[in-house]
Amino acid sequence: MAYKITDACISCGACEAECPVGAISAGDDRYQIDPAACIECGACASVCPVEAPVQE
Repeated sequence: MAYKITDACISCGACEAECPVGAISAGDDRYQIDPAACIECGACASVCPVEAPVQE
């Protein structure tokens, strides 16, 4: 299942830079993951300081 970013996101951008397929982009109030592009690698979750990316 693809990752999603929870409300815990502090918009630091660490996850976007780490995503190998460019599935993460800045949203209005937090970053967002395109579930169709997500390859479920977990790279975003491993660098997030607040554990906002979670697997759905």
